Amino acid sequence: MVDFEIFRPVLDAALARSDRRRGGRPPYDVVLMFRILVLQALYSLSDEQAEFQLRDRLSFMRFAGLALHQAVPDAKTIWLYREQLRQAGAIEGLFRRFDEVLAAKGFLAMGGQIIDATLIAAPRQKLTIKEKAIIREGGTPEDWSRAKRAQKDRDARWTLKRGRAKPKPEGTQRQAIQIAVPIFGYKSHIGIDRRHGLIRRWTVTDAAQHDSRSFAGLLDPENTASRVWADTAYRTKRNLEVLEQRGLTERIQFRRPPRRPLPEQQAKANAARARIRSSVEHVFAAQKHRMALFVRTIGIARAQVKIGMANLAYNFSRLAWLSTRTAPA
Repeated sequence: MVDFEIFRPVLDAALARSDRRRGGRPPYDVVLMFRILVLQALYSLSDEQAEFQLRDRLSFMRFAGLALHQAVPDAKTIWLYREQLRQAGAIEGLFRRFDEVLAAKGFLAMGGQIIDATLIAAPRQKLTIKEKAIIREGGTPEDWSRAKRAQKDRDARWTLKRGRAKPKPEGTQRQAIQIAVPIFGYKSHIGIDRRHGLIRRWTVTDAAQHDSRSFAGLLDPENTASRVWADTAYRTKRNLEVLEQRGLTERIQFRRPPRRPLPEQQAKANAARARIRSSVEHVFAAQKHRMALFVRTIGIARAQVKIGMANLAYNFSRLAWLSTRTAPA
């Protein structure tokens, strides 16, 4: 369903390899290495796991384009390739290139757009209270060695994921239990189109940043419809002004007033909007459960590559699903 050769010009421009006039071992093909990153995203593989699975599974070798007699890239080579893409800032270019392909196939951004964010966990850092305070202010402890700085994630942040446990019957009333789970990591912000459910815009921030701050950058000007759905976190004065300035129609859910029930009209509007907005949760479910998305890297720049590849891999899978069911409108 996906012709990976379409990414070769972007990859060649990003990597800018030498002409090998001075000899040396020839590098691995850029598209072959990109296919390996796709496998990593689909199955949440570390570099070492990717190397092992490529040696062990014929299906992985076929997907990557490796013949039985060819050498398999080792974990360090995979890491270096991904690091070069990070330094070149190539993920956004790869994402835009595939978006052009989607449009050429007829899968235009249609029906309006749905915006949401989810937390992506990262390895927890063991820090003292003093070290946490310094990092929170954007600094680095002076006594850290160069090696320690390379192994400590100073961009990820702690936040609380709030929710409700299943209500338990107590007497004649059913009471929902409020829960708050601490999570360390990053936040993936995405915008999908309502018609096809494909990711059209995305960004990555630390986990502590409020969802609404990334709202304006996620709006897709190429969507053919004007309606925008989002949950209550995005209902701010600034965001409503942005929608009005761009001529978009807001379908953001209403907030319940403190200690008062939501007016009946707004409650009905929320129910109708929630049915449409909930489709964005299918994207997060696919990434966090089927693809087991987890940030193993250090720093927000590498987290952007990791999450960006997960977004690309999701769109690949989504295109395969769409192509087998309906003709593009």
